[in-house]
Amino acid sequence: SQPDPPVAGPGLLSPAIPRHSQLPQRITEAKQSPELTHAHEEHRNQRSINKISKMQAFLAYSILTNPCSRSFFPRPATRPQFLLSSVPAARTSAAATARRCGGPGRSVVTAASSSPAVVTAATDVPGTMKAWAYEEYGDASVLKLDEAVSVPAVGEDQVLVRVAAAALNPVDSKRRMGKFKATDSPLPTVPGYDMAGVVVKVGSQVKNLKEGDEVYGHISEKVLEGPKQFGSLAEYTAVEEKLVALKPKSIDFAQAAGLPLAIETAHEGLERAGFSAGKSILVLGGAGGVGTLVIQLAKQVYGASKVAATASTPKLELLKSLGADVAIDYTKENFEDMPEKYDVVFDAVGKFVCQQERSRED
Repeated sequence: SQPDPPVAGPGLLSPAIPRHSQLPQRITEAKQSPELTHAHEEHRNQRSINKISKMQAFLAYSILTNPCSRSFFPRPATRPQFLLSSVPAARTSAAATARRCGGPGRSVVTAASSSPAVVTAATDVPGTMKAWAYEEYGDASVLKLDEAVSVPAVGEDQVLVRVAAAALNPVDSKRRMGKFKATDSPLPTVPGYDMAGVVVKVGSQVKNLKEGDEVYGHISEKVLEGPKQFGSLAEYTAVEEKLVALKPKSIDFAQAAGLPLAIETAHEGLERAGFSAGKSILVLGGAGGVGTLVIQLAKQVYGASKVAATASTPKLELLKSLGADVAIDYTKENFEDMPEKYDVVFDAVGKFVCQQERSRED
């Protein structure tokens, strides 16, 4: 009998997710390792360099689908203003959006205008800003709009970004409920990890970014261990230069904000599974935020020989448009009963991993 394929999924990922922007650093570390033979070292470096080039091309030119891209704040019809000021129905609208998008997954909060023309210049940065915040852990009712939050100070290696769009991930709700309060930053908290916006101020040690640059990124290097107290659900956020990258011109701010944490999860899952060119992969939950990116990365960056993915009936065409060779309707077929075998199974849902763990315990 064949051994079970490696399974990559949310339960297997480290809180400190390596970023694609840190791959060059990992190449340098590999060069310095005395344990690697020269031939292995050169081969590994070349593979990493090739992967970086493919990743850059993918981010610049590929279709990056966000299955839940609609903002859960209403878009004003009048003059541009930051949507954090839209208090009425925000909480109930958030829940409604989660239902429309198929569950409490990823949502993207956008500004009324994402044009750089409306971004404040560095000399005009106010002392206070509007932000969503909570002073105690709990359900969504603890989240309040605070119109007088101090704008974060900018460290030497940081940039201050005026936020044009911010994404919410499941980890945001877990953090708000106090699931990892032992390692969380002090309250009160402005939540949010992912964002896209425009640099309005740079620290003295920042080398590659300048005022006016359109950037996107994930503002806390460690998701669960000491995340930033002042996150991305605010008009401004301060973030280390190494954690952001220039926004590709081919995508808008909302699309860019929906990428960081999801694409990091997809990338590390593939890396940890040892996925490489010529291998086949089955993606469980292929139409979700992580799953859509796993399909695209596996096909366009890693060079998969065959990509299969599961989704419900209405989303099968989406899977195919992203590059899936086989689209499996999980409402009609059980992938475990299918004759095809795959080198890697990437579980973007989590249920398969949990079921395996329960079966082992039994």
